[in-house]
Amino acid sequence: MRLLLVEDDDHVAAALSAILAKHGFAVTHARNGEEALQAVLPTDQGERPSFGVILLDLGLPDQDGYQVCGRIRKLTSTPVIMVTARGDVRSRIHGLNLGADDYVVKPYDPGELLARIHAVSRRNSAPEDTPGASADGTRLRLGPVTVELPTRRVSVDGESIPLTRKEFDLLALLAQRPGVVFRREQIISEVWHTSWEGTGRTLEVHVASLRSKLRMPALIETVRGVGYRLVVPAA
Repeated sequence: MRLLLVEDDDHVAAALSAILAKHGFAVTHARNGEEALQAVLPTDQGERPSFGVILLDLGLPDQDGYQVCGRIRKLTSTPVIMVTARGDVRSRIHGLNLGADDYVVKPYDPGELLARIHAVSRRNSAPEDTPGASADGTRLRLGPVTVELPTRRVSVDGESIPLTRKEFDLLALLAQRPGVVFRREQIISEVWHTSWEGTGRTLEVHVASLRSKLRMPALIETVRGVGYRLVVPAA
């Protein structure tokens, strides 16, 4: 996923960019509001930059971050996360009213920021665009596999398959975007809500358990060195 980082402090931007890159994000750095606005404008060929999320600092040198957010929102529907030291309630409310999708106060834990990035990008992906999804996006049909999100039920050819809470969360995450490769770090962040690398072995165990319980070893494909993706089986 490509991210637009709007941050005037080069040291802060470099440190955050390194963390994001480690977790598989490609970062474009804008040092002020004007650079940020130019980054989201269509190219001369009419192509619009495909940023997954915009991280927006409010204390910019050329214009207030709130103003930048309002202008960005008129140009693109890309999720915006305000990342700022302004932690009072009025500032939060004002930012959200201007169209920000989330608001993170400095200093923050990198794991929390990563979780929020994944959360807003997931919300921005419409469930109804998923092949086999019901009209309201609450039931996913993937060949013989059915995943019911509200009731947390999974069945194969009509047979109910009991899963643990984390097994269901993992399957539901992959099933909402079949064919899309999820990085290990992203899965760990969204399912286990942590950035601890030691969770990697737990992820492998849960993938193996799902393959066994669903009796479909090929359902979840390992993308070596990257992560996992769900492969829709034939009915």
